[in-house]
Amino acid sequence: MSRSVRLVPAAAALLALTLTATACKGGVHGTPGGSGVRDPYFPKAGNGGYDVGHYDLTLDYTPAGRRLTGTAVITARATQDLSAFNLDLAGLDVDSVTVEGKKALFSRAGQELTVRPHDDLSKGETFRTTVRYSGRPRTLTDPDGSEEGWVPTGDGALGLGEPVGSMAWFPGNNHPSDKATYDLRVTVPKGLAAVSNGELAGQTTKGGRTTFHWHTAEPMATYLATVAIGHYDIARSTGPHGLPILTAVDSGQAEDSKDVLKEIPGIIDWEEINFGPYPFSSTGAIVTPPSDAGYALETQNRPVFPADQFDTETVVHELAHQWYGDSVTPKSWQDMWLNEGFATYAEWLYREDHGGKSAQQTFMDEYNSDDEAIWAFPPAKPSSAAHISDSPVYQRGAMILQKIRQKVGDDTFYDIIQGWAAARRHGSANTADFTAFVEKKAPDHDFTEIWKDWLYGDGKPAHP
Repeated sequence: MSRSVRLVPAAAALLALTLTATACKGGVHGTPGGSGVRDPYFPKAGNGGYDVGHYDLTLDYTPAGRRLTGTAVITARATQDLSAFNLDLAGLDVDSVTVEGKKALFSRAGQELTVRPHDDLSKGETFRTTVRYSGRPRTLTDPDGSEEGWVPTGDGALGLGEPVGSMAWFPGNNHPSDKATYDLRVTVPKGLAAVSNGELAGQTTKGGRTTFHWHTAEPMATYLATVAIGHYDIARSTGPHGLPILTAVDSGQAEDSKDVLKEIPGIIDWEEINFGPYPFSSTGAIVTPPSDAGYALETQNRPVFPADQFDTETVVHELAHQWYGDSVTPKSWQDMWLNEGFATYAEWLYREDHGGKSAQQTFMDEYNSDDEAIWAFPPAKPSSAAHISDSPVYQRGAMILQKIRQKVGDDTFYDIIQGWAAARRHGSANTADFTAFVEKKAPDHDFTEIWKDWLYGDGKPAHP
């Protein structure tokens, strides 16, 4: 069959049984791609058998009815001979799927959208999948209780993706190990803005609706994609060496946000001195009303901040993620400390350089504090998906970096953290990659105790 149909459970089961047995006329005998990449904390996230190169997303949203209509054109390369493959999509109704312009069979099961192309795909083949979908996108609840996905707001909506929320508003390979470039076109009622990652490539108004086209040229993980719809004041300025800065501030938060907004160029300049060249083609911020989200998030190019968390140290933290987390992205959610430990340590360094406590003083304060939660689990082995954003990942992760700095001295330490950002620029890495990199950059030092006691060890190390 080549026409697109919705499969009842029995038909879906029959499809699953026959996928490996059916070969297309072209002679490719493919097998289905995996329905997950076996992430230790989110086993259903991501999919096997292909690598996405580009997402072209066209969205139309009307806040009054909370209805989203979308078309996702996904360009990918098969990493094996494929008879079928999966995309992650939570909720929403799929109207049609085509692969290389031909109607494809598809089925739904939980967050899995299984696509059976008209013709099997060969390993190494680049193919284009078009998914047309619509409905009321969901707000998802993380294992830790926080909300992500598509979050309705007073005058629009906010798309937040960490760790798996992007599947609430577009289909994709929803895992940090697969990064891609993006074009996002969002149409909203005239008078509202739609702000996303990358650069604003176009803006047109027709028939009482405005379309915003955003282009992200550097690879981006799905969890870093965002769209903010509402009444936003958009401003442009420049930072170090002419770096474009685009900020979008909720109209009601403009006055209270202006002082921190002015600090962004200086923060970027300081972070370039410490971490190396800024890895993207623009930077900025999205400042939302406090009620829209309960947390700040390092969405690529343009982090999202609730207005009540838009302060200097939080900006330092989220912008540091542009190097550590956004450019150098974790291979799995087990490696979250490589994001949060680095960004937390950026706060310590900024404090040290701006008249506050030294990083060593902050380290000792953490070590001597009564907060036993810091020692609940090793940074490199969070106890469960509900705890990947707990304090051991942040504070103890930062403490590991200070231990490395103590061990090797400042010159080698900055060679390490700048070299790490450069070597893994726009790629993915795990904890083993990082420890091997440190050992290679400082071959005359023994890191056994740091890895054993601080990175992987249970409980509080005996000595700071």
